[in-house]
Amino acid sequence: MKKLMSRLSRVRVNHSTQYSMLRSEASDPPADPTKRRSDVPEGHFPVYVGMDQSSTRRFIVSAELLRRPIFVELLNRSAQEYGYEQRGVLRIPINIVVFERVLESLRQGRDPSSLDELI
Repeated sequence: MKKLMSRLSRVRVNHSTQYSMLRSEASDPPADPTKRRSDVPEGHFPVYVGMDQSSTRRFIVSAELLRRPIFVELLNRSAQEYGYEQRGVLRIPINIVVFERVLESLRQGRDPSSLDELI
């Protein structure tokens, strides 16, 4: 987990108060997950959210979210599901609607302490 957070936290952040989802698209992860997509702004990273491959949605989120306890909980879920040595894109195994609630909650200035508050 420390490796993942360290790698993701090296991203430079321009707008530290912006927690908005910039873009989401219903699509499968790219065929070659090691290739970088050009639509990810500096200070952000892509996340694939969904319970299974057929219902995955791509979000681009601010690296500032890595400091939030709720997002750390999501990263822990990812580590439990896929392991710490997961290569390629970051996947979070959670319902898309719940992830959108997390983002909306952070946008509104609330910082839920756990996912149980949002389910």
